[in-house]
Parts: sequence; structure tokens; C-alpha cells
Amino acid sequence: MPYWNIPFKLYIDACGDGLGAALNQVQIIDEKPTEGPACDISRQIKPTESRYVASQMECLCLVFSLEKLHYYLDGSVFEVITDCNAMKSLLNMKTPKRHILRWQMAIQEYRVNMTIVHKPRKINKNADGLRRWALSNIPDSPAYAPLEAEPQILIEGINITDIGTEFFEEFRESYKKDKNCHIFTSLLDKDCKDTSLSNALDEVWKNFYSEGRFHLFDRIIHHRTKHSFVMKLCK
Repeated sequence: MPYWNIPFKLYIDACGDGLGAALNQVQIIDEKPTEGPACDISRQIKPTESRYVASQMECLCLVFSLEKLHYYLDGSVFEVITDCNAMKSLLNMKTPKRHILRWQMAIQEYRVNMTIVHKPRKINKNADGLRRWALSNIPDSPAYAPLEAEPQILIEGINITDIGTEFFEEFRESYKKDKNCHIFTSLLDKDCKDTSLSNALDEVWKNFYSEGRFHLFDRIIHHRTKHSFVMKLCK
């Protein structure tokens, strides 16, 4: 049974097969300091993780360990033991790649109480054994990490406005007052190929038409830019 007022030791190791972490604690048993296990975890790596180099794999293992052992390590003083000497410099990199930056942010909240120590693999046999015989990454596994879903689009804000039909009707009526918009509604309404109509457009509008930058939705002309559609109102 771990004691929260005693520092932990987190042994981590990673390779092309899996991730392994052993959380230990030194307690006084029979008047002697004895190091014993608190919790061991492991999982096989995911296909997208197999491309990582050794130092990146070790960082991934640390992030995985902190996430799964958060109950033990949150607010606790602990020492991370790794056989990868390059991991420190990777975590302190000033201009990291996107996935390394995510790892740095995930580790940040633990940094006050965390010390990273490099020790040779022969001292790190417990984590080494865990990663060699890592648990399958399946939902029944206690250390399961879901496979990456399809890339998600970040929505920073949604504005919802109740607009009456009069608003849209104003758009439609405005086209009757503008030669180019009036021609456009005829050309786009039924995908008309009448060259006499397109030739009657002003030169700039001819270019817009040939580039396919305008579309008609519900009898309203939308101007397509690189990233958005904008309704066109003529006065």
C-alpha cells in the first residue's frame, strides 16, 4: 500500500514492441528501507507510433505513464528513471514538432515535483520486462489507449442568428437592380450555357464566371473565396 507522503520512483522503458512503466516506492519494512511495487502498466504501441525514434518513444512512454498513473502521481514527489539520456533535451526543446509540443504540455503540470534521472538498462529491468511483454492494446486492457480518430476540425466559436425571410428576399430583389447579378442568376439557376448572356457580363465578372467562383443557393448568389462562402448583396 503506497504512502502519499513518501516519494515514488517511476521506471519507464519503450521500444518498437511496447511501453512499460513500473511505479515503486521505498518504505521502511522491518527497520530497513525496502523498495517495492505500487503499480505496473504496459501496452503495445499503436501503428502511428512505430515511426518514432528511441528518444521520442521514451517521451511517449512518460506521457502514457503520467496519464495512467495520475491517481498516484498528482501532487506527489517522484523520480523518473530512464535509460534514454536524450529524453531531457527533447522535453526542453524550444521549437519542437507538434506531437512533442503536446507531450511537453502534458508533462508540464508534473514538472514541479518530477525529477528525471538517467540510469543504465541493467538498473531498469522491471520496466524493460514490462515493455517486452506489453499487454495488447485492446479495450479490455487497463492501459488501453484508443487508436487515433479521424482528424477533427477545431471550432473556435459558433454564432447563431435568427434571420427572417425578409432578409433573404432583400438579396433576391437587389439582383434586379444590378446587370451582372441579374445575368448571373440566369446563368447559374439552370447552369445555362448561353454565351450571349455570359458575353454581356463586365470583364471582371466574366473572369469570376469562368473561374467558377459564384454559386446559386436558394436563388441567392454566393461568392466563394479560398476558405468561405459569402452571400452577395447588390444595392
